[in-house]
Amino acid sequence: MRWVASAAALAAASTSTVPPESTQQALGYPSLFLLVLIGALVPVVPTGALVSSAAVVAFHQTAPFSLALVFVTASTAAFLGDAALYWLGRRGMRSRNGSRWLEAIRSRAPEERLAQARGKLSAHGIAVLVLSRLVPAGRIPVMLACLMADWPLRRFARGNLPACLAWAATYQVIGILGGSLFKEPWEGVVVAVVLTLVIGAAPGVWRRVRAAG
Repeated sequence: MRWVASAAALAAASTSTVPPESTQQALGYPSLFLLVLIGALVPVVPTGALVSSAAVVAFHQTAPFSLALVFVTASTAAFLGDAALYWLGRRGMRSRNGSRWLEAIRSRAPEERLAQARGKLSAHGIAVLVLSRLVPAGRIPVMLACLMADWPLRRFARGNLPACLAWAATYQVIGILGGSLFKEPWEGVVVAVVLTLVIGAAPGVWRRVRAAG
C-alpha cells in the first residue's frame, strides 16, 4: 500500500497552503472537468479520488452552491468522456482493422469479467450499466459488453446518464464525510484520497487472494 501513502502525502503537500476561494473556483472546476474527462477516456486517472478531494475543498468553502458545482462538473465530464469513449469503440467495432481505442477497452476487460458482464447485461439490461460505475473496475467490461451487443450510442447514453450521476454523488459523499471529520481541508483530502484508492484497489487484491488460495 505504499502508493496509497504516497498519494496521501502528495495530497497533503498540495493542499496544506490553501489559496483564496476565488482562485480555487477559477482553477478548480475547469481542472476537475478536464481531469475527469481524461480519466473517462484513459482509465488510469483516479477520478473518484479527484471528485472526493474536490468535494472536501467545496465543503469548507463559504461560497454558495460549491458542492452542487462539483457534482455537476464531475458528472458532466464523466458522461461526456464515457460517451466519447463508447463512440470511439463503436467506430473500432465497425472498422476492419479495429482501433487503438477499442484495443485499450479490450485490454482492460479480462475474459472472465467480460463474460460476467455480457451475461448480466443480457439479463438485466440498462440496470447493469447504471451499477457498473459504482463497482470498482466494473465500467470497462460492461462498456465492452454493450459494444459487443451492438447497443447504439443513444441507448448507451440513456443508461450511462444515471450511472454518472450516481457515481459523482457517491464519491462526493465520501469527500463530504472526510471533510466533516477535520477542521483543515487538507486533512479531509488525505482521508478521502486514501479511502477512494483503497476502495478502487480492493477488488484486484481480492481476486489475487482468491487466485492464490
